[in-house]
Amino acid sequence: MTIEMVFLDIGGVLYDDTVYARAWHRALRDAGARFTGAEFEEEYTRARTEQSGSFRRRLIARFLPDGDLRELESLAARYWHYPPAALYDDVLPCLEALQGAYRFGVIANQPGDVRTAMRRDGLEPFFEVWGVSDELGVGKPDPALFELAVKAAGVAPGASVMVGDRLDYDMRPAAQVGMRTVWMLRGEAPDEPTPEQLAETDAAVGSLADLPAELERLSTA
Repeated sequence: MTIEMVFLDIGGVLYDDTVYARAWHRALRDAGARFTGAEFEEEYTRARTEQSGSFRRRLIARFLPDGDLRELESLAARYWHYPPAALYDDVLPCLEALQGAYRFGVIANQPGDVRTAMRRDGLEPFFEVWGVSDELGVGKPDPALFELAVKAAGVAPGASVMVGDRLDYDMRPAAQVGMRTVWMLRGEAPDEPTPEQLAETDAAVGSLADLPAELERLSTA
């Protein structure tokens, strides 16, 4: 089936996801957790490697077991903002190259004000469907978020593709609702994905510069 709609995650695909990691590092410290930078990086890297559940819950369990999730999320939100420098260099060239050939949407766990950063950086006009967790009240990895986004786009799931950096939060739920999947190997993806992990997706790319060719391949497969 020809691909009509391309959904992209925000962190790790459009913007550098270390912004999110730093936000949680600061939130945990603000809440009284004590750990070294090396310890935090070790746990975060382990979560990226395993691709098996909420990073924030894992960090809380390791560094502040009695911490309240909602309170910590509120603390992290103070720091979770993308500066212009966090935008990956390959984003605008990719969107410009694909514009006209595909429609674009977002499926992401993000605060609603992420649109402000995307508007500032010239991204907002490219996107017509906004599957943002804060706005819809449902978040990844719930397949309902993907179903809502595909329904809003008015396309069959098989005519859409999800581009994201997580197996557990992006690739698996997207595939569950019938979407195609392209795994972005940066952000919260493992440094060295296993063959078994790579086999779970329809395609994998290390840069958005590689996305046009993969979309063409998937459309004609």
